[in-house]
Amino acid sequence: MKFYTFYIFILGLLFISCDKTEDNKDLSKNQFILSFGSCNNQNLKNNLWSEILKNDPDVFVWGGDIIYSDTDDMEFMKKNYNKQKYDASYVNFKKQVPVIGTWDDHDYGLNDGGIAYPKKDSVQQLFLDFFDVDKNDDRRKYAGIYHSRKYNFGQNTINIIILDTRYFRNNLTTDTTGIKRYIPNKYGEGSMLGEAQWNWLENELNSSKANFNIIMSSVQFLSFEHGFESWGNMPHEVDKLKQIISKSKAKGVIILSGDRHIAEISKDTITGMNYPLIDFTSSGLTHSYTTFKEEKNKYRIKDVVANKNFGILKIDFKKNLVKMEIRGENNMLYTSYSQKY
Repeated sequence: MKFYTFYIFILGLLFISCDKTEDNKDLSKNQFILSFGSCNNQNLKNNLWSEILKNDPDVFVWGGDIIYSDTDDMEFMKKNYNKQKYDASYVNFKKQVPVIGTWDDHDYGLNDGGIAYPKKDSVQQLFLDFFDVDKNDDRRKYAGIYHSRKYNFGQNTINIIILDTRYFRNNLTTDTTGIKRYIPNKYGEGSMLGEAQWNWLENELNSSKANFNIIMSSVQFLSFEHGFESWGNMPHEVDKLKQIISKSKAKGVIILSGDRHIAEISKDTITGMNYPLIDFTSSGLTHSYTTFKEEKNKYRIKDVVANKNFGILKIDFKKNLVKMEIRGENNMLYTSYSQKY
């Protein structure tokens, strides 16, 4: 067992060097602009692609639910991925903006699905096909779709870390009272990322020399009181990630999330960090929680946006400042927040 664990650890380390790609960005702009969003039903019209373009983003990051295809029929899944992939508005968008991202439950194949979903390996290949990942790419060979990508901006670097919160995630605890969907697991019970991905992530942060490290998690990290899916369903995993971030001394760590069909910004102070940890949620691109009234979130610092929305991060390297914006149709600015790093 010790040998097996060591083997998995080494395997994770090997993937660090082979899944990372670097891009050099246009220096004529004075800031790096990251756009992101989630919850995109391929059968509904997405009016936000042209609005995102108005912000001149350097990259778009999918936060999951790229399509809605809860199924174990892989031909049907492929059809739905292709419907989104070849959508005219999306094709035009991709011609102008590089696109990367992760999956969530509905493009994974099962509502709230995790480690037990039997078709996950097949869907992984369809997911990689959607992004035109080369057949010989290492992501075709290892379990899960986690990876990272670096963007160089002169002497500055942004490292975008894409997590997989589906493939390895253990079962959640159902709330038998019916008040909420889930309640937290017993402390120490279950894993969000699995051993290999945890080892990879820890090394990714420990070795990062980037000015900013943007972590994409499909589900929310800080907000948990709502009782739906979140990292808070496994509180020991929340503590683990906070400790890893703090010990790594990685610069400018920001967490992005989706899933909830709302947008909000949450902030927490972490021991050992000289800046706060922010979880910036943007969801949904084609449909949103329009009947939203209220829910608890002790970390929330800006009002919830229940309209269709996308997220924008404007990263100013000279000022070491990130402006976070929640925008929607007609590029309307719903709310914003700036954080110094």
